[in-house]
Amino acid sequence: MNKHEYNKMIRGELYDPRDPYLRDLMTKQHALMDAFNESDRTDHATQNKLLEELLGQYHGESSHIRRPFFVDYGINITIGKHFFANYNCTMLDVAPITIGKNVMFGPNVSLNTPEHPLSAAERNMGLEFARPITIEDNVWIGASVTVIGGVTIGQGAVIAAGAVVTKDVPANTVVGGIPARVLKTIENC
Repeated sequence: MNKHEYNKMIRGELYDPRDPYLRDLMTKQHALMDAFNESDRTDHATQNKLLEELLGQYHGESSHIRRPFFVDYGINITIGKHFFANYNCTMLDVAPITIGKNVMFGPNVSLNTPEHPLSAAERNMGLEFARPITIEDNVWIGASVTVIGGVTIGQGAVIAAGAVVTKDVPANTVVGGIPARVLKTIENC
């Protein structure tokens, strides 16, 4: 299969999401996502197996993702040990999403790497691009937070509920608001 558009996508270049390889990959990955979302909530072994197949890296023995959970591809997501995501987590992984260890998400967290060009002509051609998201170790992201592509959230940071994170977050800070801004520094980390 020709991975030309996939490679452009991962590099953050304009790419065509209608590419046959990308459509087939998304169809395959969405079948795994659907199987996870429809699985018996008490069957953790099956859920972990599905997530380990869906995601680029997932440590099921020490982590937990509550259903429903949504991805674009899944394979572009790397999750460290001791991760927890509450209900209705969305990770649109057109670009890589990297999550460190000991990270917690409240309900309705959304990580959005894809973007559309400002040029109407390029948008009308169906083109898009993406920027990666990195979440370092020991981060807590509150309920209903949106993180936009191109952002790195520093180690030990706390993102207040409802925030929209559009720029990098320094380590050991609390940020909140729309757009998110530093509210305070966390002492004694």
